[in-house]
Amino acid sequence: MRRFCLALGLCLALSTAFAQTTLHVANWLPPVHPIVADMVVPWGEAVEEATGGRVKVEIMQASLGKPPAHFDIARDGIADVTFGVHGYTPGRFVLTQIAELPFLGASAEALSVAYWRTHEAMLADADEHGGVKLLGLFTHGPGHIFNTQRDIDTLENAEGLKMRVGGGIVNEVAKQLGVVPLQAPSTQTYELLSNGVADGILFPAESVPFFKLDEVLTRGTLIPEGLYNTSFFLVMNQGTWGGLAAEDQAAIMEVSGETFARLAGRAWDAADARGMAAMEAAGMEIHTADDALLAAIREAVAPVEQTFIQQAGERGVDGAVALEMLRAEVVGYQP
Repeated sequence: MRRFCLALGLCLALSTAFAQTTLHVANWLPPVHPIVADMVVPWGEAVEEATGGRVKVEIMQASLGKPPAHFDIARDGIADVTFGVHGYTPGRFVLTQIAELPFLGASAEALSVAYWRTHEAMLADADEHGGVKLLGLFTHGPGHIFNTQRDIDTLENAEGLKMRVGGGIVNEVAKQLGVVPLQAPSTQTYELLSNGVADGILFPAESVPFFKLDEVLTRGTLIPEGLYNTSFFLVMNQGTWGGLAAEDQAAIMEVSGETFARLAGRAWDAADARGMAAMEAAGMEIHTADDALLAAIREAVAPVEQTFIQQAGERGVDGAVALEMLRAEVVGYQP
């Protein structure tokens, strides 16, 4: 009997030691999208390795809600982990707009890492991600102008065009350029363009061929260092986070935060390069904005930065100093 009890105790101990937690990640994108295939999947694999297999990550196949709902899907415990776009819920996030401003740089990797560092140093105390555990922040590559109507070689040529935007700063940028912003998730862009509801889009290079928009778009105007960027989050339900062992929490953060920002940004830079090649192969007319157009754009969008600084101040953050840090981190970034 004593041997049986010892054997049973050993089995229970081993069972506890090898107990696994599976984190379920809500998803609203196709499984081959770079965010899923090249960012969230590798992050999940890194989590499993870092925790010695105690924590696994499973990306859910069926959507649990529309893209704007995903922050609350994590907060309310409908899924353990979610990712999404801050700008899909206008007015909810203010400080995250710092990474969406015009002319922040040509590399998603540099900007994403700079964004995480600036957030941790200057923005985190404002607690805009209250109710969840913030695991990561990142941006896509520089946003450009694509349309079906005409070359955008002056601001006058852009006036009146109906452009799909994703929300956040890009909405205000579009207004300053004289175009009509149509806010909608990226998954709806093909329908908007093919039905003539939208004349064009403000998008990074990656997204045009991924959503098959090179089938309906005819031309693009590239904006060096970006007309805008989009801010994304990776978050975990607070209760799920609190239920993890301290060592697993530490291991997960080792592969999240700045490490995840670098992974995500690097993946997006690679996807942008593929996107540019695909657009050229599709025969789209692509040109880079000249100095005169860039100067006109800078002048037109200058109020957007000042508005952010004012709004940041209302949240207790010196927006000018935070923006200065962000830009310095981008310029000084070393892979």
